Amino acid sequence: MKVLVVNCGSSSIKYQLFEMNDESVVAKGLVERIGLDGAVLTHQPADKEKVVINANISNHTIGISLVLEALTDAKHGVISSMKEIDAIGHRGIHGGEKFSDSVLVDAGVIKAIEDCIEMAPLHNPPSIAGINACTELMPGIPQVVVFDTAFHQTMPKKAFMYGLPYEAYEKYGIRRYGFHGTSHKYVSQRVADLMGKDYNDLKIITCHLGNGSSVAAIANGKCVDTSMGFTPLEGLLMGTRCGNIDPAIIPFLMKKENMTMEEIDTYINKKSGVLGVSGVSSDFRDIEKAAQEGNERAQLALDMFTYEVVKFVGSYAAAMNGVDAIIFTAGVGENSIEMRANISKGLEYLNTKIDNEKNNVRGKEREISIDDSKVKLFVIPTNEELMIARDTKSICSK
Repeated sequence: MKVLVVNCGSSSIKYQLFEMNDESVVAKGLVERIGLDGAVLTHQPADKEKVVINANISNHTIGISLVLEALTDAKHGVISSMKEIDAIGHRGIHGGEKFSDSVLVDAGVIKAIEDCIEMAPLHNPPSIAGINACTELMPGIPQVVVFDTAFHQTMPKKAFMYGLPYEAYEKYGIRRYGFHGTSHKYVSQRVADLMGKDYNDLKIITCHLGNGSSVAAIANGKCVDTSMGFTPLEGLLMGTRCGNIDPAIIPFLMKKENMTMEEIDTYINKKSGVLGVSGVSSDFRDIEKAAQEGNERAQLALDMFTYEVVKFVGSYAAAMNGVDAIIFTAGVGENSIEMRANISKGLEYLNTKIDNEKNNVRGKEREISIDDSKVKLFVIPTNEELMIARDTKSICSK
């Protein structure tokens, strides 16, 4: 059984084609910088040379089309046609309280995802675009959506409720949902394997750091808290999202700048974050380069991001009354050596210390703390795609 996994992020598309008989990857790739200058598709067949395709990728639909072309290309493709694919798995972001598990795609599921766009304006539209593109190009092939929110359904009520009148939860489902759940689940389970310990006996903090970022607290195999909330806007400062702010700022800005609801939504979701602070880019690589060249606002954006990660990790260590392992994952977490080092410096009170030599790594699985560190530090590349492929196989096999 071959499963194609399509993972649409706010500015990227990850994909992997799996042979599920042995869970081997036939091909994988990444579309980066969607909507930005320098957009690129990197396609890696399992038994061929890597291919880099530069293109004008203004939206996710164009990105999906390029992916499918790469998979079937006469020179660097791995299948003769889309008919060789048995099922497609998609990363779903926000399903409200309608979905607490993975689900087979039908018209009702797409409508439900559309209904939740107002809660995930950056992510639900790309997810729908991915589903629609695959439906058009591969009609009849079953598709499954694996929701980011599912892993966080174990949070206790004291963690997911807001201090609003209770009727807001009862009438509209206003609560903390959390996101990046597939990633947090994968790396937390993986670290238990690496430590040789029972997953249900560990206290773990996972830091999914990228254009979209979140931190999660996992105690005894269950998520007990996470930084993102009702939407993926809450929590850390991100690529274009503001993260936590005083809610009173919203009406204040609307009045001062004469903004509509749509304009303020765009302002906090697409013009804020490290982009808004730095004035440089939403891409951390661009910001790090600018900071190295002396750009003070770029350095401020990096300092703010580091500070907020340290605060969330500290609060979750307190919430769980301890922590055994802290994991860095996703684009920034896996690849920014300096960012990991700076964050770790703020965590030494937890009796953890980074090993600078071990930390000199990008995109590889490795423990990066010193040998006698009580709290272990790890870099674990996330594998949301494998988790999605497993759920897709399970549902479609039924």
